[in-house]
Amino acid sequence: MTDHDDLAHLPHHGHHGHHGHHGHQRDSGPGDHEHGRGREPRPSRRRLAHLLTPHSHETADRIDPALESSARGLRALWVSFAVLAATALAQAAVVLASGSVALLGDTVHNTADALTAVPLGVAFVLGRRAATRRFTYGYGRAEDLAGIVIVLTIAASAAFAGWTAVGRLLDPRPVEHVGVVAVASLVGFAGNEWVARHRIRVGRSIGSAALVADGLHARTDGFTSLAVLLGAGGSALGWQRADPVVGLAITAAIALVLRDAGREVFRRVMDAVDPALTERAERTLRVVPGVRGVGELRLRWIGHRLRAEVALVVDGEVTVREAHAIAVAAEHALLHAVPRLTAALVHADPAPLPGEADPHLALAHHGAA
Repeated sequence: MTDHDDLAHLPHHGHHGHHGHHGHQRDSGPGDHEHGRGREPRPSRRRLAHLLTPHSHETADRIDPALESSARGLRALWVSFAVLAATALAQAAVVLASGSVALLGDTVHNTADALTAVPLGVAFVLGRRAATRRFTYGYGRAEDLAGIVIVLTIAASAAFAGWTAVGRLLDPRPVEHVGVVAVASLVGFAGNEWVARHRIRVGRSIGSAALVADGLHARTDGFTSLAVLLGAGGSALGWQRADPVVGLAITAAIALVLRDAGREVFRRVMDAVDPALTERAERTLRVVPGVRGVGELRLRWIGHRLRAEVALVVDGEVTVREAHAIAVAAEHALLHAVPRLTAALVHADPAPLPGEADPHLALAHHGAA
């Protein structure tokens, strides 16, 4: 699974950004990019406002979608938490009655999956806070920290399930109430599959890779619940070790989820993005009128939102105002072309003349390009 696979088809609306020249950043000015909210201005006034400030995205436009996406994420988390908690409680009651370690491993995993809603919920709440002078990019990185907590939680559940299964292999015991264990495994599958669909749908619509990954994790949990059926069937046929063997298989499945989740979290912490997003941004910038070339282009995820930093090459003879207009047009194009992009800092470089020294040479000893 890549970020692009999950996010590239998302609708784009309500984005905002920053633009500038030679590293300076400033907020967009007032204007009208409110679509479908409140009273529509007359068409002539709307066109005039757009012509005067074509890059404008009002403060309400910038904040409302971010708050709305976080609120939807929170609702998805708490609803799925309730479903998984109920599923785990039902399975735990059967574990106490039957002594099935395969079902115990599945119950522990479902409980851990439900508890991952807590760090993600905290991250979504923090992500809604405004940027400060200390946290100038805001608190979106809390989502990455929540991802680390989720990975550790999955690792702990795998260790516990494996330890329990090995102990039962060394000391086999019959599984009681096999039919009830089979029903509990089906309950676990149904609960996890519903949660998986809900988390993935909401995660994709708000652009949260962490929520999508957690949904895929729940889907894997559902299939491990079905594996408990095999243990119940083996026990019904008289093979006492069937239950702990399935418990070990569930542990292996949890380990695979751990590997995939760890990889995704590592990529986010290291500011990795899908190269397809970078290519889309470059193609978009190259066709903006006045852009002669694209130099540096950087994209990074901050929570479930993207930021961009761009260096463009423009005609060195244009005025500062004309270069600024090109930067604004480039930012505007990016905001509409790259899903989940909420800010772009655009730097304009003059096209080099024959024999002219690189104006960035003064920065070379600072390690800048």
